[in-house]
Amino acid sequence: MTPTDSVRRAPSRTKARKRALDILFEADLREVPALEVLAAHTAEADPAVRPFTAELVEGVIAHRDELDALVGAHLPSGWTLDRMPRVDRNLARLAAYEALHTTTDAAVAIAECLLLATELSTDDSPALLNGVLGAVVRDADPARS
Repeated sequence: MTPTDSVRRAPSRTKARKRALDILFEADLREVPALEVLAAHTAEADPAVRPFTAELVEGVIAHRDELDALVGAHLPSGWTLDRMPRVDRNLARLAAYEALHTTTDAAVAIAECLLLATELSTDDSPALLNGVLGAVVRDADPARS
């Protein structure tokens, strides 16, 4: 099974998260506004961008400064957001947004992030993201952790 096969078989919210990550990653890589990339994906998309995908992307954009501060504060000593691989940086933003600003259970948001990190990033990424996101949720909203 290829990574693409696993995404095809995944539940719709999992697919929406993956698509949101793709959009955020593309915007980061191309250094263009994420809303511009979302608009392009919405206009040209096949399949269409799911409402949950748009909600996640728009939420990350609206709360990006807060998310970056929270994630950055919990990175290991010597690490910065800029030092993180792009995929990890955007996964952290996405999972932190979902855990703190939606009705999704924080444990689910983090678990979904870790699945994507396992599939798309380095071998060390899931452990790093798990530690950082756990700390972010505990510190930002102890009731949700």
